[in-house]
Amino acid sequence: MTSTSTLAQSVLRKPAQLFESYVFDLDGTLYLGDELLPGAAHLVQTLRALGKRVLFCSNNPTRKPEQYAAKLTALGISTDTCDVITTSMTTVRWLSENAAGKRIFVIGEPPLKEAISAAGFELSEDPRELDIVVASYDRGFDYRKLKIAFEALAVHRRAILVSTNPDRFCPLPGGFGDPDAAAVTAAIEASTGLTAVAQMGKPSAFMFETIRALTGIDPATTVVVGDRLTTDIAMGAGAGTSTALVLTGESTLDDVDRTEADERPTYIVRSVADLLPGPLERAAL
Repeated sequence: MTSTSTLAQSVLRKPAQLFESYVFDLDGTLYLGDELLPGAAHLVQTLRALGKRVLFCSNNPTRKPEQYAAKLTALGISTDTCDVITTSMTTVRWLSENAAGKRIFVIGEPPLKEAISAAGFELSEDPRELDIVVASYDRGFDYRKLKIAFEALAVHRRAILVSTNPDRFCPLPGGFGDPDAAAVTAAIEASTGLTAVAQMGKPSAFMFETIRALTGIDPATTVVVGDRLTTDIAMGAGAGTSTALVLTGESTLDDVDRTEADERPTYIVRSVADLLPGPLERAAL
């Protein structure tokens, strides 16, 4: 992914104060692939030592929360599972509130399927009996799955389509990425002429509502930190938090310039290493 641009008009803006709560994106923000980004471990350790709440939020449901916690811990950021919120969790919450007793077809990977099944939902691949089609990041997506979704939605016309998250791609090291849930959802929408009626990941209000319900954090004293204007920053802005864009993932300063003024991040930093206010940053040197 690119970072700064010499032609961009937006400038870096570092926070001058600490917040009570920090909600961090993962891919492209704290790490890329299996490599922790510089300064990430020190930042989290410092915030925790100062009594700040640190949470981790990912749109990627291909890992369980405990797997994300284990990965962060292995990379040098000791993490409890209760501090990780993913779209598997928000999808289960949405289904529990809106689709009790319904039959679900999940186009997704095992962690998402297992989470939905563990919540008591019946999973099925029979398009004649499906009520909900869940489109997600699925590296095993194929024509067979598309056809099941098509028949359930457009032929039998009894199911509705929902999506776990709107990400176009999942960032990988070296500037590469994998097509994400948006590609799967778009294929289904294109073939059926329908539109997903809900999506449960960033930037949806439902994602932040879930975080707040689970943790009790106050938006007024929270900053959402991420690398994507359209998901991380948009979620924070919609929830009334402060926001910090890091330039280690997808969005660039040029992207900020093309964003409406009221949707731009509160802060823009090169990386999470620049999130500590001046005195604390100097103390770390």
